[in-house]
Amino acid sequence: MIATIIAVIALAAVLFFAVRYIVKEKKKGNKCVGCPYAGECCKYKDLADNTNCK
Repeated sequence: MIATIIAVIALAAVLFFAVRYIVKEKKKGNKCVGCPYAGECCKYKDLADNTNCK
């Protein structure tokens, strides 16, 4: 019984911090949260020539 309660609390904490991280990154303006380029790739830039975009 106590192990289940501890597991639920730990899972809730992980979920809370994951959502908090995503919200903070979106407020910074990152369009691809977790992406190493953080929205600096050609997919999200307004480039006239997107031939190098994959």
